[in-house]
Amino acid sequence: MRFMDRLEKKLGGYAPRNLTVYLIAGQTLFYLLFLMGTLDPNQMRLTAGSLVQGEWWRLLLFPLYPPTCGLLCALFGWYLFYLMGSALEEHWGSFRYGLFLLTGFLLTVAVSFLVPEYPVSTAFLGGSVFLAFAFLFPDFPLLLFFILPVRIKWLALITWLGYGYLLLAGGWASRLLVLASVGNFLLFFARDILVNLRYGRRQALQRAAATRSTERPFHRCTVCGITDKTHPDMDFRYCPQCEGQYGYCRDHIFNHDHVG
Repeated sequence: MRFMDRLEKKLGGYAPRNLTVYLIAGQTLFYLLFLMGTLDPNQMRLTAGSLVQGEWWRLLLFPLYPPTCGLLCALFGWYLFYLMGSALEEHWGSFRYGLFLLTGFLLTVAVSFLVPEYPVSTAFLGGSVFLAFAFLFPDFPLLLFFILPVRIKWLALITWLGYGYLLLAGGWASRLLVLASVGNFLLFFARDILVNLRYGRRQALQRAAATRSTERPFHRCTVCGITDKTHPDMDFRYCPQCEGQYGYCRDHIFNHDHVG
């Protein structure tokens, strides 16, 4: 039994259900508070400097920090998060899904101590949820701009390319947040990726062997060398007077020197 299975067996009963719904509800509440001016967004932003100063409550509020874009953008983001988060919870179970989010959260908090004055964001944590969903359900169709159906694996590829660009050209804070997001993904999927690579390589070798076997001719004329592959309409026969299995095309079956 793997470590994850043993952990789930011991602690699975304490895992909260419908965690995605609670997170979206909390983010919606704080989004409205920001919109009404009741709460200053800076009071929820998480930096290592604020934690060192004793503002530990920011750790609790950090997962509830809402999207900073417009209302339509936020609604679309919540819709995707609900769709993908609920699917992951259904696929994994509440314990593993909660552990996935917790791991991403802890990695993001750890990154904040490497860039103490930089406020970290939940955007990359949402990115890891997106990548996990795309890995498990690569052919899921998503309506781009609510019109164009695109398989989510292609959008995930664009996300990976964007992460690669940030690693190469972004600042240190962005690089570290990308590594936290990717690290969270790899902790849960590295084993599956290795299995897929080995299985994919084995399948490729089997397909290559099958292709070679199908390309090998079944009949070959002993005299002129044509085969059933080069001349598929040609008839081939085997001469009973030759010693061994010697095949001939119809032009040479009665016009050849017998072997043996």
